[in-house]
Amino acid sequence: LVRKFLHANGFRYKLHDKTLPGKPDIVLPKYKTIIFIHGCFWHGHTNCKYYTVPKTRTDWWLHKINTNKTNNAKAVKALKKEGWKVIIAWECALKPGKQEKTLNRILEKLCY
Repeated sequence: LVRKFLHANGFRYKLHDKTLPGKPDIVLPKYKTIIFIHGCFWHGHTNCKYYTVPKTRTDWWLHKINTNKTNNAKAVKALKKEGWKVIIAWECALKPGKQEKTLNRILEKLCY
């Protein structure tokens, strides 16, 4: 959805650049911008209805999700240190009803 939106608006990008910290979902080199698309469950989106801790193997899942959060923070910090602008789009913000606002927010951040 985000890639289609960016392409339709004339932006060109690279996907999953392994040379950058965190292997970003979308890389816009011309704008020195990174976009991460985070799934609410996998990245532990606080206060989100799509993030609930499973009732079985709770400790394992909490460890997994907290490790993802730690890795995300390290990647964002490293990218910012290298001069990249980082945008994070959450799964819940790309659901119908919210997606237009989210996509326009991404566009605004890219242009300014």
